[in-house]
Amino acid sequence: MIFLLLLVCSFLVFVVPRNIKVYMNLILVGALVLFSTLVSVGVFTTGNTYSEFLQVNFWEKNLALSIDPLSALFICIINFTVLTASVFAIEYMKMYQKKSATELSIHYFSFFLLHLSMILVCMVHQGIAFLVVWELMAVSSFMLVIFDNEKGSVLRAGINYLIQMHIGALFLLSAFIILHIKTGSYDFEALRQYFYQYLNIPLFLLFFIGFGIKAGFMPLHTWLPHAHPAAPTHVSAVMSGVMIKLGIYGIVRVAIYLQADVLWIGVIVLIVSVISGIGGVAWAIVQHDLKKLLAYHSIENIGIIGMGLGVGLIGIGLNNTLLIVFGFAGCLLHVLNHSLFKSLLFYGSGAIYMKTHTRNIELLGGLIKKLPVTAVLFLIASLAICGLPPFNGFISEFIIYKGIIVGLSEASIWIQVLMLLSMIGLVIIGGLAIFCFTKAYGIAFLGTSRKADTSKITEIRWYSMIPLIVIAAVIVFIGLFPQIAVQPITYVVNNLSLNIDCSAGVSPSLAMIQNIGLAGALFIGIILFMLLLKKLATRKKTTTTADTWGCAYSGSIEKGQYTATSYAENYTDMAQPLLNIKTTYRSIDAEDIFPKQRSFETESEDMVEKKVYSRFVKFLNRALGRMAVIQTGNTQHYILYAFVMILLLLILTVLNLI
Repeated sequence: MIFLLLLVCSFLVFVVPRNIKVYMNLILVGALVLFSTLVSVGVFTTGNTYSEFLQVNFWEKNLALSIDPLSALFICIINFTVLTASVFAIEYMKMYQKKSATELSIHYFSFFLLHLSMILVCMVHQGIAFLVVWELMAVSSFMLVIFDNEKGSVLRAGINYLIQMHIGALFLLSAFIILHIKTGSYDFEALRQYFYQYLNIPLFLLFFIGFGIKAGFMPLHTWLPHAHPAAPTHVSAVMSGVMIKLGIYGIVRVAIYLQADVLWIGVIVLIVSVISGIGGVAWAIVQHDLKKLLAYHSIENIGIIGMGLGVGLIGIGLNNTLLIVFGFAGCLLHVLNHSLFKSLLFYGSGAIYMKTHTRNIELLGGLIKKLPVTAVLFLIASLAICGLPPFNGFISEFIIYKGIIVGLSEASIWIQVLMLLSMIGLVIIGGLAIFCFTKAYGIAFLGTSRKADTSKITEIRWYSMIPLIVIAAVIVFIGLFPQIAVQPITYVVNNLSLNIDCSAGVSPSLAMIQNIGLAGALFIGIILFMLLLKKLATRKKTTTTADTWGCAYSGSIEKGQYTATSYAENYTDMAQPLLNIKTTYRSIDAEDIFPKQRSFETESEDMVEKKVYSRFVKFLNRALGRMAVIQTGNTQHYILYAFVMILLLLILTVLNLI
């Protein structure tokens, strides 16, 4: 009834004055957050699954909503991110005041609908009803992506996104139909019976592809680098922070019912995840659009999450309790951690865009002088996404590392080789992430402005800064007190119905994590102590400020700085065959004594999109073009088509063929 009441109230956004719409959205989101969070927290505190049976006859049975520990975890993560996005949108949406009241109303209504549908995805366990709310989530997010619909690139990104979401839905529908044919039920619970009686891998792969498109696993990721930059920043934060994680939720929800072939399924998931992690960060490095760079890092982090899931599934196959705990705990904790630092990074990029009206980091520089608070918060998120201590990203990646190390102790040589290669892959991912964010942060915030006019910009308003500060505080808190975050995660793992008692592996993991937090606190204490010593040593010194020595060159140094392209030049030269980088530049001839102005641009095309999807789309366009011959424009021909179809159906009926 509360859900229904809030849904009815959400239509009020169409009638309230335009300057009230954003606050109406905040109130609706806040009410939904309060209600669903209280119920979800109750699941953790009482240990009981919350269930509500609605007297709604849906597909020959009453529809049930239920929240188990896995659902409760994802609902809490969703609520936190959506609430912070709603607060950030208050100032951000002022850029779109030229939009009509109807467009703004549709945007806020779609935003609330996306929030509601994501919660329902976690609560509905009946297959057809699940697909309905899954589709609702896809359509509402599509409306949010195409909000800035005056731009052709935005519409193309939105349509591309919607088509790929429906392709994923077709895979899910196929999987549920097979499940119903074999078991007579569409419920997730029927998967246990199916997996007990039939081969597990084929049906799991159908689910994995369907959910993997939403999550952004490579090579199912091609919608993501287009949709995230197209959407408004607060929408990108929600889509990257939590919506794509519902693909992970779906995979975990299916995986807990596996009965056989779990080892091989874990190997498949682990290999795909390593490829996604390395591929995502590899393409992120060469991006100049800040939001597109962050979009590729979403693919990278989905790979890291998938690595934890793969390790956990391998643990189930090997009946190794520690491997299960470390794998699944690392997976679920990184879902939480990524929602925090990725949403903070998107909010930071949104603050930059609000003030400079550009996302191209080649045009930025020196923002730390104008946006010092944003710079510090963006730096915290950058360090966290790189997996560096003492921040939250290090904790979840360390747990996954620990799971891989446990896997190295297995007697099977091929498992040891797989784990070793996975560890090398995770190291490569971490190293490339540091390189990428050194570039992104250094070019955008350090040095001096290159082309964007930063002379009059100031920090975003205090109320828009609140979500950034809160998220940064949570990032640091988890890094220093990880046991507080790990405890509910391990509770979820222990209640995944894996037919294995994981409680024996929980206590050792909690003790180890607590020591990591203490080490992080000691590290921060040492830094603060050194800063205090510096302050005391220089308190009587006179501080002077002067221009950087320019080797007797007194002109502007903006062109003497690193650019994003030059910073990554050595990397792009080595990775050229993989990244397919195009360079636009006309060289200076030896005879050109007074050369005219030149421009140098680089662009990277996604190889998967270009070599696979684009070729398929071109083939499809050619095939449909040939079929267009029947579109003669002659009314008599169209009547003839209908007559021939009726005649054909009549003949087949007489012959008892239909």
